[in-house]
Amino acid sequence: MGNILDNDYKSWIVEVKLKIRSAQMKAAWAVNAALIEFYWDLGNMISDKQTAWGTKFIEQLSKDLQSEFSDMKGLSASNLKYCRGFYQFYQNGISQQLVDQLKLIPWGHNILIFTKSESVSEATFYIQQTIENAWGRESLALQIKTNLYQRQGMSVNNFSNTLPAPMSELAEQTLKDPYHFDFVGMSVTMKERDLENQLVKHISKFLLELGKGFAFVGQQYHLAIANQDYYIDLLFYHIKLKCFVVIELKNSRFMPEYAGKINFYLSAVDTLLKQADDKPSIGILLCRDKNNIEAEFALRDMGKPIGVSEFSFTEILPDELKSSLPTIEEFEEEFRNLNSSIHED
Repeated sequence: MGNILDNDYKSWIVEVKLKIRSAQMKAAWAVNAALIEFYWDLGNMISDKQTAWGTKFIEQLSKDLQSEFSDMKGLSASNLKYCRGFYQFYQNGISQQLVDQLKLIPWGHNILIFTKSESVSEATFYIQQTIENAWGRESLALQIKTNLYQRQGMSVNNFSNTLPAPMSELAEQTLKDPYHFDFVGMSVTMKERDLENQLVKHISKFLLELGKGFAFVGQQYHLAIANQDYYIDLLFYHIKLKCFVVIELKNSRFMPEYAGKINFYLSAVDTLLKQADDKPSIGILLCRDKNNIEAEFALRDMGKPIGVSEFSFTEILPDELKSSLPTIEEFEEEFRNLNSSIHED
């Protein structure tokens, strides 16, 4: 092949590979959709006979089906019970849209969602978030464990007064309260900069907790204003909202003056960084604790859109407290002595 033919072939083979991957994805989706539909129908059939036959027949059903279809997975008694639970959970609140969405996620995800959700509306939320964010099972399990459904859209904010609709509603749903940084180990006395460093070190997990759409711009982002240097704790750009997001961290309870500082930063970002097609910048103030009424008063007359949320992290023991705790060896020795004295008595 000549150089021209080589280049044409390289471009063509890329197109062929994309076509194959697309076909593989469609085939995988069709298989998954058929499997979910089969489990739904099977759950319906089992649920229908449960009233007359009780629940013990499921074990017999499993044995009979596995004997007939020995090479087929998903016929264990435990999975048949999941099929029954799957159907019973959704049967009274199902819609065609939800049926279509159920087929878009794997069976393991479905099990996790309907066994951990309190209602169909909560399950629907996790299904939609899984599809939108392409969560793996571990990511989904983490979001359920940290009660994302209850935390979403719960921050104290002034978005309805400072942002036009529908951006105000979208921005409100973007924020959570509280945020869980369980991947960060700190003590209460550590400084905000220590927390920043930990969050940036674990940036992928931090972005997962923030939610879809956040792009990291910088830490301690420098702004020069009136010959003075200012530094934003963390600066992001939200792709869906199309705006800069200023995050200020306070390893303490909320104080009203914090709102004034982040309002100042937002004015600076809108003047120095915001482009003509960008939307107004948004501020997120993350504190260890807050009084909602106090936060609402602080934000009421602020001109910039600001949200206030709490955050938590995994607290580590101070060295002086660690040294006062018994080691495993000391604990085992104490236990042996105690056990010995009991037998002597």
